[in-house]
Amino acid sequence: MLLRLPTSMSEAQECMAGGAVPIGGATLLWATWQRDGFPTRAMSLRDLPEANGIGPETLGSAVLLSRVDDRVPEVLRKAAAGVGTGAVRRTATVGGNLVGSTLRCLLPAALVLDAHAVILEPEGVHLTDLAEVLAKRHLLLSLLWRAPIASRYHKAAGEAGGPPPLVVAGALHREEDGGKLLRVAVREDGEFLDEDVRCHPTAEEDLHALRSGGLGRLSDEAWETVCRQVTDLLAPPAGHCAADAGDPGAESPGRCWLG
Repeated sequence: MLLRLPTSMSEAQECMAGGAVPIGGATLLWATWQRDGFPTRAMSLRDLPEANGIGPETLGSAVLLSRVDDRVPEVLRKAAAGVGTGAVRRTATVGGNLVGSTLRCLLPAALVLDAHAVILEPEGVHLTDLAEVLAKRHLLLSLLWRAPIASRYHKAAGEAGGPPPLVVAGALHREEDGGKLLRVAVREDGEFLDEDVRCHPTAEEDLHALRSGGLGRLSDEAWETVCRQVTDLLAPPAGHCAADAGDPGAESPGRCWLG
């Protein structure tokens, strides 16, 4: 297998045109290749600057999960930190987890950030939504989003060889008119559900709107976890009371204020 490591966008496009198979950390591909045979050509984006950015509103697809730190929102940092073992995180990449893995541990975090995908195609670079990337398995360069006011992430304990553990992610966003938008995404039994609601005067109303919408199929156990995460997310200073105080918002922990 010939592995190419492009350092420019034009070189990466040349590799694509030559039929090179994109790989991340190859943590999931290796076993498949050993069983079915290795591709003739492959390429990694680990040396491509456009795929290695880390910031408050961007994350490159070639970034190792172990490198995802507090430069990104809490929800994404904790999602990356919860993937596999330390050895896995030192090899696996953001793009490999989102596009190459069926578990897609980072997906709930990306959904609540309303992240969009920068993809590379033979004809150039394009911005698209995550759904298209996952459906068509585009070559992901990076994720882009608007920094949230606050975010939260919870991953339940799982058993080796068991079903994917429950994941609940949430983020609170400020809208252009000054209002707030709550986004919640859940992975339960391998299924991904998400919903967003414009914030109401109380957390109870927000939870009712979530339960009446896209999260209505959740089990009681999963819903209880959503309630706890949302309650914490909406607590001052990030949530409803912060809006009354005119706080511009910044990621910070809150306390539970809904029984």
